[in-house]
Amino acid sequence: MPEFELKAYLAQRKQLIDSALEDLFPIPSGLQKKVVEAARYSLFAGGKRLRPILCLAAADVAGGPIEPVIPAACALEMIHTYSLIHDDLPAMDNDDFRRGVPTNHKVFGEAIAVLAGDALLTEAFEFLAAGAGNGVPPDRVLEVIRIAVRASGYRGMIGGQMIDLECENRKVDLATVEYMHVHKTGALLSGSLEIGAILGGGDDPLLKAMKNYGHHLGLAFQITDDLLDVEGDATLMGKTPGSDQAKNKMTYPALLGVAQSREAAAEHVNRALEALESFDEKAEPLRAIAKYLLVRKA
Repeated sequence: MPEFELKAYLAQRKQLIDSALEDLFPIPSGLQKKVVEAARYSLFAGGKRLRPILCLAAADVAGGPIEPVIPAACALEMIHTYSLIHDDLPAMDNDDFRRGVPTNHKVFGEAIAVLAGDALLTEAFEFLAAGAGNGVPPDRVLEVIRIAVRASGYRGMIGGQMIDLECENRKVDLATVEYMHVHKTGALLSGSLEIGAILGGGDDPLLKAMKNYGHHLGLAFQITDDLLDVEGDATLMGKTPGSDQAKNKMTYPALLGVAQSREAAAEHVNRALEALESFDEKAEPLRAIAKYLLVRKA
């Protein structure tokens, strides 16, 4: 079998998501124009679209068509983008650049940035509900919405961000840092995979495998993100490295050092790959994405 071309796959799926977001998300107009403009500014600022790509890839493994899954995949990108807008605010991480451009509040002001994030989050749930109009059974649509709420709320991403804030300028153990990563980053990644599997018609063993894969993928992703903050290239990353250390955040490199952090990332990648062992070539994109984390530069 020829080697899987991950770069081409990611580019094709990113183009698909970008096109769908353009179609689904409104063009700024009317009295609400400014908040829509601000939301679109961050939504189309050049993200990798990892979460929607994972969602579509899981639907592929399930064997279902991806067309009914696209609105939900777009919703996941909107939820992720909202979180970035809010994370960058002065009251949170106080970042000036994201994806190589000024952060939302630097362009539109803090009040509109807050509203733009709120708009993306709330509009996302309309797209998640759209599955019912695309032939997806209502019980599956409701389960998708439940997973999205859990992954993005206080039991997931928001809870992880809360822990991150509380861990600044404090000494914490590795178990706490891992718990934070599982929730702050891993929850939405894992949720994206579960949502794709459900909308693709997947069975319980597939859902369990996607959740297991997503758990370890999320940890590997965040560990490599921590490493990039230590030794990454600002030009490639689109943001200035070293912010974690400047804010005295507890990260894997801060606790374990660079070498041990790399070993931890590799271990989680291996565990993610093990979760896919029973699946055929339809899971090859997911295998390639996991392996890529160990060599990513941005």
